[in-house]
Amino acid sequence: MPVRSLGSQGLTSSALGLGTMGMTMGYGPADPEGGIAAIRRAFELGVTHFDTAELYGLGSGTSEQLLGRAVEDFRDEVVLATKFGYDLTDMSRFGRAFDSRPEHIRAVVEASLRHLGTDHVDVLYQHRVDPNVPIEDVAGTVGELVAEGKVRFFGLSEAGPDAIRRAHAVHPVSVLQTEYSLFERSVEAEVLPTVRELGIGFVACSPLGRGFLTGTATPAADYPPNDLRAHDARWQPGNYETNQALVRDLGAIAEWKGCTVAQVALGWLLAQGRDIVPIPGTRSARRVAENVAAAHLTFTPEGLDLIGSPLPNGAAGDRYPAPMMPTW
Repeated sequence: MPVRSLGSQGLTSSALGLGTMGMTMGYGPADPEGGIAAIRRAFELGVTHFDTAELYGLGSGTSEQLLGRAVEDFRDEVVLATKFGYDLTDMSRFGRAFDSRPEHIRAVVEASLRHLGTDHVDVLYQHRVDPNVPIEDVAGTVGELVAEGKVRFFGLSEAGPDAIRRAHAVHPVSVLQTEYSLFERSVEAEVLPTVRELGIGFVACSPLGRGFLTGTATPAADYPPNDLRAHDARWQPGNYETNQALVRDLGAIAEWKGCTVAQVALGWLLAQGRDIVPIPGTRSARRVAENVAAAHLTFTPEGLDLIGSPLPNGAAGDRYPAPMMPTW
């Protein structure tokens, strides 16, 4: 597995990481044992970057505990990334209630360390910018945790250029995590140029369009209510058909290349810069192996243009409901 540098503070990562959200929430019933098997298979194949968050356990710690169990035999050989920033006491405002007060950050980090079974977090992200807490206070608090040895690197998630610059001026930001894929390309306009100017790495979450770019998507009505795809605008009537046509175009390229649609999508993303690390999520060891193989694909510049040309503005349908959409 190729290795990439993220930021200017010494953080390194396998070219592909693994997202763990879907192992405990968001995609139908949780599958912790399948998730643990997928994490361990990923490590066997060279993946060293594993991503979780307080939110993924809905405050219970289940996602972090799963990851901690999975990596306990090789913890010192991997990057563990987790996140803070939500108020999970008000589930009626799930995804829209924030809390990045310094005392809350510290409480979340202490809980994350217990759940992960470790004495430090490699990457600590603010999950979403909190409009009620100055980003300078957030950066300062994480800087203190770095000085105390509880955190190694500071990250932001779904932050815009202004917040990134203000945080970076207080404590170096090593990495920004935001959705980026053939289906979601809005970061190309301002966010990617900003992080590259500042020497910040980029972790691409949802690099397979929450599964649509695996070529296995079915209409929203096919998914249970506890599955995000039942409510995602990209799966809704009209958008679904448009997006399926785009995936079929990619399927023709994949057939010519002798690989899968998912591998084409990941290969394209990896080719957008050596400062980018996609973290596709799966709880299938077979899918892990498929995704890892994409790190070894190569494309000509003309091939990359061909892959990206059907989706210059991304997919049909917003990636989040309006109340949860980050504002840059």
